[in-house]
Amino acid sequence: MAIEVHQFPCLSDNYCWLVRDEAADVTAVVDTPEVEPINRALEEKGWRLTHILNTHHHFDHAGGNEALKERWGCTIVGADMDAARIPGIDVRVKEGEVYKFGKSNARVFEVPGHTSGHIAYHFEDDGIAFVGDTIFALGCGRLFEGTAEQMWDSLEKLMGMPDDTTIYCAHEYTQANAAFALSVEPGNPELVERCAEIDRLRADGVPTVPTTLAREKATNPFLRPSSANLQETVGLVGAPLVEVFAETRRRKDNF
Repeated sequence: MAIEVHQFPCLSDNYCWLVRDEAADVTAVVDTPEVEPINRALEEKGWRLTHILNTHHHFDHAGGNEALKERWGCTIVGADMDAARIPGIDVRVKEGEVYKFGKSNARVFEVPGHTSGHIAYHFEDDGIAFVGDTIFALGCGRLFEGTAEQMWDSLEKLMGMPDDTTIYCAHEYTQANAAFALSVEPGNPELVERCAEIDRLRADGVPTVPTTLAREKATNPFLRPSSANLQETVGLVGAPLVEVFAETRRRKDNF
């Protein structure tokens, strides 16, 4: 693995990720929810911030861009299709492009749904992906700017990554997501087991993310509209998958 990932909390429930390529002496932060914890983490690690990789424009993801750029002179990378809303953007990236970060390559996925200009970064050779607010552990982002059809297309795109991909999402929402997941797929034994594990982790103050794509495919209801148990619970047996997904998302919004 060419890169090291360092995790730390920001705000009330965000996680931040420092991505380090030691050989190339470059360090990125994925999104900028809060400036001081990011600077503190960099100082503790002895790293110099060279890049910001933004997933979307929300303040808890891009709000620290300009202050960090002023301090570190770093390069800000973000979605070409949302460049007007990414503070201080320097490099605009599009679907399918590969952004060269040190010796590693980050393939860009355009994944609208949560916002219209959301992107994810897949470091294929390192087996990791930074997905912002598109996939959460046992959840997916709320549809603030996109449609259910767009979000389902985005999730299908991310589900095409290798199953052993480590998924770095941006929030500690897992325990609440687990309660909802059990309500719509109570007959999933892997989900039942995972929810018990999540309760143990949170009782000990241990993060529940990152996760893996395989784990999410097995337990995350938003990736499982083909589940017979889920379809039965939401009353859409045999319906198109996007309809099952849309109803699942609607139920989560009102849970």
